[in-house]
Amino acid sequence: MTLNDPLANALTTIKNNEMRGNIRCKIAPASKLVGRVLRTMQKEGYIGEFEFVDDGKSGQFIVELKGNINDCGVIKPRHSVKKDEFEKFEKRYLPARDFGILIVTTPEGVMTHREAKKRGIGGILLAYVY
Repeated sequence: MTLNDPLANALTTIKNNEMRGNIRCKIAPASKLVGRVLRTMQKEGYIGEFEFVDDGKSGQFIVELKGNINDCGVIKPRHSVKKDEFEKFEKRYLPARDFGILIVTTPEGVMTHREAKKRGIGGILLAYVY
C-alpha cells in the first residue's frame, strides 16, 4: 500500500470505522498536519479524545469515535480561498447551510472556515466534515 496523502488516508480510516460503528480507530502514519486536523475536528465535537503513540517509526494516532460523522474527506486539488470566497466552497462541499465544517490551513494555523471568516483571513482548503 502506497501512502501518497496521509491526510486522505486518515480521514478515510475515520469514515470507514465510523460507518462500521467502531468506538476507536488507529491512524498511521501520524503527521503534524493530521494531528492539527484531528484537533480541529475534536474542537467541533466530531471526534472524542485522541492520543499520539510513538511506535519507533512515524508514530500513530489512536482516535475515539463518537458516531457524529456522516461524511468526511480531503479536498483535492487544494484550493486557495480568499477571506470572502468561503461561501462558494461551502455550497460545493457541505450538504446544507450551517451544517458541517471546511477545514482550512491559514497563516495562523489550521482552523474551521467559520473561524477563518471571523478572523478575516483566507487560506487553503484541506478537508470537509459533516
